[in-house]
Amino acid sequence: MDMQVQVPARDRVVIGGSQGALEVLRILLAELPRDFPAAIMIVIHSGPSSPGYLADIIGRYTALPVGYAREGEIIESGRIYVAPADRHLEIAAPGVLHLSDGTKVRHSRPAADRLFTTAAEVFGPRVVCVVLSGGDCDGVQGANAVAATGGKCLVQEPQDAVVASMPISVIQRDHPDAIISKENIAAALVRLVDGVVT
Repeated sequence: MDMQVQVPARDRVVIGGSQGALEVLRILLAELPRDFPAAIMIVIHSGPSSPGYLADIIGRYTALPVGYAREGEIIESGRIYVAPADRHLEIAAPGVLHLSDGTKVRHSRPAADRLFTTAAEVFGPRVVCVVLSGGDCDGVQGANAVAATGGKCLVQEPQDAVVASMPISVIQRDHPDAIISKENIAAALVRLVDGVVT
């Protein structure tokens, strides 16, 4: 007989990726329920000349409200916040969004590491980080920070990533809680956010 154990609420999901990640987001977000009880913050590597359509594109895939993150915005569950081009998306205490034009991390701004690390600092075990398809090793430092504060880390299966460097780097240098195919990431997030372990 399966035993179900309630664990502390995980209501802050941070997602990082680069080339190939948008296709995974299309699948992932389409499968999340419209009453998904967590905030989702997304970093996709983009250059300073990015035309600014990313939030609109992501919004086509989901019933959840989507928008670019704004400086000082209070994070609310059930919403999706997208990092704007050429700005790091960070979390400041007690739980507001901060946009930074600080130094690039792993050649990227925005960088998953900045989002993941600051989310871990503010929210600790409430965080679930997700590393998707992309190049370089952005996300490793942030995934370690999430794990160190009691959060959970999911990594896309490298074999189904368009570019596997980000997932492989996290797998090699961190100990992710799960390595998951793109079709199963949404279900894993729902389980983690619901706080039920069987």
